[in-house]
Amino acid sequence: MRLALYGGFGEKGRTCLGVESGGYRLLLDAGVKTSAVGTRDYYPALSRDDIAALDTIVITHAHEDHVAALGWCLAQGFRGRILMTAETHREADVTLTGYATPDEYARVKAAAVDTLPVAAPLRLGPFTVVAGRAGHMAGSVWLTLADASTRLAYCGDTVPSSPVFATDPIPPVDTIVLDASYGDDDTPFAARAAAVRAWIAAHPQGVALPTPRSGRSAELAAIIDTPLALAPGMREALAVQRDEAAWLRPGIAATLSERLRTAQDWHIGEALPRAALVCDDGMGMAGPSKAILAAASASGHPTLFTGHVPEGTPGARMVATQRAGWIRLPTHPTLTENRAMLAASHAMRAIGHSCDAAALARMAAQLPTLDPALATGAHVDV
Repeated sequence: MRLALYGGFGEKGRTCLGVESGGYRLLLDAGVKTSAVGTRDYYPALSRDDIAALDTIVITHAHEDHVAALGWCLAQGFRGRILMTAETHREADVTLTGYATPDEYARVKAAAVDTLPVAAPLRLGPFTVVAGRAGHMAGSVWLTLADASTRLAYCGDTVPSSPVFATDPIPPVDTIVLDASYGDDDTPFAARAAAVRAWIAAHPQGVALPTPRSGRSAELAAIIDTPLALAPGMREALAVQRDEAAWLRPGIAATLSERLRTAQDWHIGEALPRAALVCDDGMGMAGPSKAILAAASASGHPTLFTGHVPEGTPGARMVATQRAGWIRLPTHPTLTENRAMLAASHAMRAIGHSCDAAALARMAAQLPTLDPALATGAHVDV
């Protein structure tokens, strides 16, 4: 089995992994790099020939760094099969609206997309593929791929400790590709959730809370214990997530229902509310948060980012100029969680994605089987 690291290795963004065996070629995820918008590096490092040779693309979830280059692949000549869960297919529509060109968006809308089964084995050429719930958002999965001699696990984005979304254990494999987004950060979810609550409580005049439409939005709604306000589209997004029973932890639907019952709806043009205003997207590049963050920045209204804020985004500029706070809520694995997944998988080799080289090296010092030298453009036989 040969791996081609097309994006997201030694860098954050444009996550994209090629897997080849017996002449059959799979692409796992096709994301964009928001910090490189307007350049070639916005898209994965695939040539037209690479794309034309692909048999299948499998998408693990609907965030822009994993799906927003799908239409670009179609524009570059991909004519194979596309697979994702039904929930990911639904959410990808919103993501592509914000991060794909109109032509790329139209190409995905016109493409046939097959539903990726969860837990049931799927045969793709020489591969037996199994998807499991990854805990990152409704519809998000990890994947295992096995050919005649090798077993590989690919973690798109995983959240073992999410208070909202369920996670399935990864079975034993030979090689595992880990979500290394947080490097050696080992602060647990509960501690960061408490810090988020304390930050919001310290700003009773209200707080803008930019977040992806799905995933972290539900986790924020679940942990916030002060008045909640919802930007346009967020009530619907939270209601959809609440109703995805197969993807949720037991009992959490009732919590989300109560938060929705008491939350106020906020509309563009109104004064920013004296509440925690949950708004999409998480960087201020698209959706209602684009206007909300501009207004908050201009007026000095408190703003708290709780996820990745890529260079060059409105969120990064606000944090750098101290017009916003930043507390990273663990919507990716901590070091301890990656260590536990690696141990449970029995993998003899680990590769990390979504992490810069320096952070990956620090992580590798704690996980001896993790290879810190691999970067986008490399090819690896496993």
